[in-house]
Amino acid sequence: MSGIITKIFSKIHLQNIQIANTSKIHNKVTATLIPGDGVSPELIHSVQEVFKAAQVPVEWETHLFSEVNHSESLEEVVKSIVKNRVALKGSLIIPDHSDKGDLETFNAKLRKRLDLYANVVHAKSLGGVKSRHKNIDLVIIREQTEGEYSAIEHEAVKGVVECLKIVTAKKSRRIAHFAFDYASRNHRKTVTCIHKANIMKLGDGLFLRSCEAIASLYPDIKFESMIVDSCTMLMVSKPQLFDVLVTPNLYGNIIDNLATGLVGGAGIVSGSTYSSDCVVFEPGAKHAFERAAGKNIANPTAMLLCASKLLRHVNLPEYGEMVRKAVERTIKDGKVLTRDMGGQSGTKEFTKAVIDNLT
Repeated sequence: MSGIITKIFSKIHLQNIQIANTSKIHNKVTATLIPGDGVSPELIHSVQEVFKAAQVPVEWETHLFSEVNHSESLEEVVKSIVKNRVALKGSLIIPDHSDKGDLETFNAKLRKRLDLYANVVHAKSLGGVKSRHKNIDLVIIREQTEGEYSAIEHEAVKGVVECLKIVTAKKSRRIAHFAFDYASRNHRKTVTCIHKANIMKLGDGLFLRSCEAIASLYPDIKFESMIVDSCTMLMVSKPQLFDVLVTPNLYGNIIDNLATGLVGGAGIVSGSTYSSDCVVFEPGAKHAFERAAGKNIANPTAMLLCASKLLRHVNLPEYGEMVRKAVERTIKDGKVLTRDMGGQSGTKEFTKAVIDNLT
């Protein structure tokens, strides 16, 4: 394996060693914590309760970051993540800013400042979660710093809006490198490029050609390409056929949510977003679910699994496995489940059950 992504993983590996060495000296790892909006603070609290019970050696550096509530500045949040190199983040409510002339969301601004270009969502069937399909195990790797989410749009004349979709060879090749490197490191067999090059011949054509070029560097991994509408049709009928999907920004966002729904919903699937220097862990389907805030009904599974991955990332794998297995035991047991999983229990009750299953 070669190229920029190999350097990124090597750099992250060195960071993990540095963090682990620090934890041996101070017995603590510091991570940035962004509670988010809607039900997210409740889900974050669930993580904190489980970490406390498991005596996880992590200290949180909390920063309020929101477009609808009191918020610290972007600079403060960026500074914290750059320093700690790892963060756990709740979902943010995205208000309509079109009347204010600010079209870029806080999420987009944070990604741009940190160059958080690679979003990874692993949609996998969980034992005990009822769903139409079984044995799903697919990964969506989404480029999320350009494409349709570039926030470059304007009203040319009244009633006519021009919205620019930005696609560059540099970033298309970078996300393709990441996807193939991910597949290689995780013993995956196939990478599928999702596109609409039959219609958007230049923009999506560039993305497809970039993926094809990188695929030639990984002869042991099968490469396929698929038009996005065909992909969505196949995902809802035979999702088991997919392995690793690499996508532009908008398609990846849609497919993330589709895959999440296939395995049980927004409360189930974790996600992570990478730059060359840091990682932000957040739910795979980024829904703040504000109408349920304070009602003790949200499912903390996705956030707990994010936290488990964070622990593995900072070289605390034994704690990460402890949390993951406790969550899976709780769900498989089926006695204490939130409503979205077919139960009648609340967030707090589910959290307590997870704590009781820590071993």
